[in-house]
Amino acid sequence: MTAALAVPPGLSFLAELSVTVGEPIDVGPTPEGHRRLIPITGGTLRGPALNGRVLPGGADCQLLRGPTLTELDARYVLETDAGHRIFVHNTALRHGSSRDIELLNSGAAVDPSKIYFRCWPRLTTAAPELDWLNTRLTLGTGVREPGRVVICIFTVH
Repeated sequence: MTAALAVPPGLSFLAELSVTVGEPIDVGPTPEGHRRLIPITGGTLRGPALNGRVLPGGADCQLLRGPTLTELDARYVLETDAGHRIFVHNTALRHGSSRDIELLNSGAAVDPSKIYFRCWPRLTTAAPELDWLNTRLTLGTGVREPGRVVICIFTVH
């Protein structure tokens, strides 16, 4: 392996998303795991280059793999202050003790330091001014709070 390949990529802060959510729709235990659908009702987008809002109408499809691990698959749309729309497909892992995950799933607040919440938001857009989003990977860290999820997104370079 060459030395250049062994250097980890850097990250630059892109934006903070505050995504408001509705009451979970519980499907229940399935052969793949316990399924829930969390409606996305709105929110904000704030960052050095992107500002706007989260449009209502998306959802986070959750799969509780067990008492300590949840897989998240959220899809929703952002609208910038300039009126450009960005489609978000965010996949994530959330892990914590069985008690802390149970509290999160009930809507209670849990100390974020007790929960591993990492994500890969894929951002795509038709806006020529934001075309660079179509060609970049982003990673994020998340915190679940009562009524909302806060995600800090970083561009990988």
